[in-house]
Amino acid sequence: MHHLRTTVVRLGPLAAAQTAQIAPQSQFLALERGTRTFQPVRSLRASVAAEPFLNGTSSNYVEEMYYAWLEDPRNVHKSWDIFFRNANAGAPPGAAYQSPPPLSGPSDGTMGVRALVGAQPNVEKLVKDHLAVQSLIRAYQVNNKHCRMINVVSDHYQICLYGLTEGDLDKVFRLPASTFIGGNDSALPLREIIRRLEMAYCQHIGVEFMFINDLEQCQWIRQKFETPGIMQFSLEEKRTLLGRMIRSTRFEEFLQRKWSSEKRFGLEGCESLIPALKTIIDRSSQCGVESVILGMPHRGRLNVLANVIRKDLDQIFCQFDSKLEAADEGSGDVKYHLGMYHRRMNRVSDRYITLSLVANPSHLEAVDPVVQGKTKAEQFYSGDTEGKRVMSILLHGDAAFAGQGIVYETFHLSDLPSYTTHGTIHVVVNNQIGFTTDPRMARSSPYPTDVARVVNAPIFHVNADDPEAVMFVCNVAAEWRNTFHKDVVVDLVSYRRNGHNEMDEPMFTQPLMYKQIKKQKGVLQKFVEKLVAEGVITTQHYEEEVARYDKICEDAFAHSKDEKILHIKHWLDSPWPGFFTLDGQPKTMSCPSTGIREDELCHIGNVAASVPLEDFMIHGGLSRILKGRAHMVSKRVCDWALGEYMAFGSLLKEGIHVRLSGQDVERGTFSHRHHVLHDQNVDKRICIPMNSISPDQAPYTVCNSSLSEYGVLGFELGFAMASPNALVLWEAQFGDFHNTAQCIIDQFISSGQAKWVRQNGIVLLLPHGMEGMGPEHSSARPERFLQMCNDDSDVFPVITGDFAVHQLYDCNWIVVNCSTPANYFHVLRRQILLPFRKPLIVFTPKSLLRHPEAKSSFDDMLPGTHFQRLIPDEGPAAVGPQNVKRVVFCTGKIYYDLIRERKSRGLEDAVAVVRIEQLSPFPFDLVKAEADQYQNADLVWCQEEHKNQGYYDYVKPRLRTTMNRTRPIWYAGREPAAAPATGNKHTHLTELQHLLDAAFDLETSPGKL
Repeated sequence: MHHLRTTVVRLGPLAAAQTAQIAPQSQFLALERGTRTFQPVRSLRASVAAEPFLNGTSSNYVEEMYYAWLEDPRNVHKSWDIFFRNANAGAPPGAAYQSPPPLSGPSDGTMGVRALVGAQPNVEKLVKDHLAVQSLIRAYQVNNKHCRMINVVSDHYQICLYGLTEGDLDKVFRLPASTFIGGNDSALPLREIIRRLEMAYCQHIGVEFMFINDLEQCQWIRQKFETPGIMQFSLEEKRTLLGRMIRSTRFEEFLQRKWSSEKRFGLEGCESLIPALKTIIDRSSQCGVESVILGMPHRGRLNVLANVIRKDLDQIFCQFDSKLEAADEGSGDVKYHLGMYHRRMNRVSDRYITLSLVANPSHLEAVDPVVQGKTKAEQFYSGDTEGKRVMSILLHGDAAFAGQGIVYETFHLSDLPSYTTHGTIHVVVNNQIGFTTDPRMARSSPYPTDVARVVNAPIFHVNADDPEAVMFVCNVAAEWRNTFHKDVVVDLVSYRRNGHNEMDEPMFTQPLMYKQIKKQKGVLQKFVEKLVAEGVITTQHYEEEVARYDKICEDAFAHSKDEKILHIKHWLDSPWPGFFTLDGQPKTMSCPSTGIREDELCHIGNVAASVPLEDFMIHGGLSRILKGRAHMVSKRVCDWALGEYMAFGSLLKEGIHVRLSGQDVERGTFSHRHHVLHDQNVDKRICIPMNSISPDQAPYTVCNSSLSEYGVLGFELGFAMASPNALVLWEAQFGDFHNTAQCIIDQFISSGQAKWVRQNGIVLLLPHGMEGMGPEHSSARPERFLQMCNDDSDVFPVITGDFAVHQLYDCNWIVVNCSTPANYFHVLRRQILLPFRKPLIVFTPKSLLRHPEAKSSFDDMLPGTHFQRLIPDEGPAAVGPQNVKRVVFCTGKIYYDLIRERKSRGLEDAVAVVRIEQLSPFPFDLVKAEADQYQNADLVWCQEEHKNQGYYDYVKPRLRTTMNRTRPIWYAGREPAAAPATGNKHTHLTELQHLLDAAFDLETSPGKL
């Protein structure tokens, strides 16, 4: 069908420069066709005046004859063969055609070929005109987004720019295969070509897709938008659309009437968002989708909850009642941040569908990766490997979509094997303003959606004041996602009728814009007028529908007055059926032993030391590591990596899915883990021994992430939301790299349960330790995590039999710094064996990974053993506590420095070193027991971090409370500093020796707390 393009190749009289310009395109088009591989040496030249049959549509016939002749001269009549031979040889005008030879008689075959005189202007114009039309079509396809949206930007493209004139408008041109505007016609007059292009691209829809480097995808989009008459709706579809517009508009008007002074971040100006979302969900449900996870900002959220998720209206209206008390379920959150989970029948598809709107903070776009992670998890647990049953929809504001870097990070997860959700539909509510900031100040790119181009996502711009165009585009978006399982963006070009919120005055900063907005008719009013004019509905029908929905709102408002208390749990976005009791409480308040049988330890250890695949060549250095693991198993000990292997492997064997994600986690930043083995002789051949532990084990997922912390941690948080029966871990390459994901930590992990009654068991592994490696790779900033712990430092708790579990249940997260592989093993297993879920922050070691003393015996991991919140001194000091002069409390790696120094000074009888393994919740009971045991000793807190960092500010008041302020407590550690660590190795060692001297100099007291 590439008739225009082949015309350029076959008939165009091109000069050398022109040929150079066209050749690359011609070559590309030849590849597109895939049927013709030849390139003609010469182009046919003839005067249309001399050869009148070349005029009009006859040129198409000549073109086809020429095509056939190039393939084989015998394919055409002898007269055509002579004509083409003469023309290619340069026959002058009128001489190319000669009568066919008689039926009898000789022929020399030359037929009087003459020398080439020159190109003929009429044929040259024919070729140029076809090329111009082709360029014109492409211009519409590439630049249509500039055309009519909210404002009429331009009329149709000026044909004079392409070398065409008004006299060409009625000429017929063959259409290329790169357009579908012809429908069943292969050729159209230029006037009709332009009209159809205008209808396809210059009304209320603009399409960006020509940057996509996949021909099939481009053709699919062209067909969807260019086919004549494709945007047609039945009467029933139009009435359904009207009903949805009524609900969307009247809901906002109802809230404005009842609570005019309340902030609600209404949808006025983009009411078509509601039918847009419902259309996407309807079409996706028809395609087989059973679950949709949504993420969105605050604007329009209440409307989405009411009219898309179908949250009970009375529950929404309750949120506006300032007199209602909140249930004792946490701090709660404002109504336009809350989430929701609902399963209902979709009337269009006649299938059940589950809708989940994920709760989120005010931090725009932060919820994006969380939604993707939750979507990926639901796909994983349901065996939906292609994303046909579970999908995500993300809503964005125009300013945030362009301005927030997390959007880019999330896009770059979209096609990664362990992170892809097989296509997300992005809907941008494009108000053309960000709070008070104009677009020209908010972004450097032409459009807020340009970020989506990095992943070849098509972008459909649509005038939000045209509900039918919105519905059509959303149908196409849903079909695109179902067909190609790639991201797609719908840009609802709209406006914001009010200010940033209902109490804000936009005229301060955008006076002219808001003068224009005030003149703008509401979209519902315009749509109703259109439907009435078309005879689709009557005014009476419309008024009855409005009255019906208004009554629904009034009845719900009246019912909301009966509510006496607000329940946050009614807004839960990720329920875990069967995990809790019916009223949402843990089924028990005890935790079983986290130890396992020795035969299981040996089996898992042997797997860790093996290569399950045959003929698999591993690296020589790795062979030594595996032999070392086998040796440890034979000696009944494990190091840090093997202890982790034991924890993961035992949980997998028990049917618990384990997912470890982060930068370089497959090998481990410090080359200690090696969970993925690589064949040294076969590219990309890998082996994961962890998946060979047991035939009926749960799958193990270990995946190197993109170089992103914010996006990937958000993704893993979302993955952990989906099910309590999975151990989901994110490891930072170095502990301090978590600071680029601080938003996820602060707004979701630390406070998520308090705000949204949503438990989460995600584990953060943060390598930490002062080892002379400079300020950036030393500290995981434990002070930040401890500062956000919710336990009271000034209250000594009531100690009961199940105190430890109750403490965990009441905290917002758990912070540990393990000093032994066995304790690390136990704390990971405890995450799953607890009857509830809490985030776990683990400060993991670096040098201890290979420290000869940092090993644990299997005896510490057998049935009956538990995680030790505090590890007491078990040496000579514990035997004679009355002789101990000093008790040094510490946590983490510094313990090994302390015991080495103690031994070198011969103070093992005089100084006890006690490790606090669980920093939060603080083990008040165990710390008190240790202090009481050493009544004659000084009490010292020792840390390797600087005094204004690390654990000092957290531990100080809790130690005082534990001692009831009756015994002095001293500090041994580095002095306050701005940076986490020195960059000078000598200074590092000097500082370390200084704090060790302070800890063990029994003649003088260290600095007092």
